[in-house]
Amino acid sequence: MSGRFIEVPWRMLPAETLDALLEAFVTRQGYDTTDTGEGMRGWVGELRGQLEREELIIAHDLQTELTEVMTLAQWRAFGRDLADDEEEG
Repeated sequence: MSGRFIEVPWRMLPAETLDALLEAFVTRQGYDTTDTGEGMRGWVGELRGQLEREELIIAHDLQTELTEVMTLAQWRAFGRDLADDEEEG
């Protein structure tokens, strides 16, 4: 994917920043925060575990300056979509 995107090592992020990114991911994915006894904090804890297992990544778009949490499947699909856009352009 060109040089536009970089993977951000999640361990290098301040805890507040990481939590905010994970909370945005929970909201964007439409997770039901009443599913766990701990609400949003429970989901954030689960997602931290997925980051540790390398099931999620944090990607930063150098062009738009947006940072997103993505599943590996989303990341791969995103890369394919970008490649298609570049071929059409």
